[in-house]
Amino acid sequence: MTFPGFPDATPLAGLGGGVLIGLAATIMLLGVGRIAGVSGIAARATGISKSSLPLSSAWLFLIGLPLGALVVVAISGPVNASFANPAFLAIAGLVVGIGTRLGSGCTSGHGVCGMSRLSPRSLVATATFMATGIATVAVMNAAGLKVLQ
Repeated sequence: MTFPGFPDATPLAGLGGGVLIGLAATIMLLGVGRIAGVSGIAARATGISKSSLPLSSAWLFLIGLPLGALVVVAISGPVNASFANPAFLAIAGLVVGIGTRLGSGCTSGHGVCGMSRLSPRSLVATATFMATGIATVAVMNAAGLKVLQ
């Protein structure tokens, strides 16, 4: 099945991934009593902030992110991806890191965990993420840099 404008869409894979993300967030909240926000866990692992999450658990969670991706690649085959200049990616990563500290969390913390708990701060943060993303695509498309075709 193809979707207009999205010929490479894989809705079942997306659904499966979403279910796994929700399951992981639920296990983290019910099992450890912590929100599965990656920026907060990364801040704990690197010593930027203190929390009740043991340092070893923070590192195991972070190491599990790329390992999970490697398992998917091993099962389903390589992914065709293109990336920007490494210097550009490093700068973008720093800007995202600063934004997550200013916003008291990242998209995974606010968008997945906060929204599911109906956190007012997360509802506002997620609406801001979405509005900013939509505006960015609109501006880039208007400038002739087609993001969505």
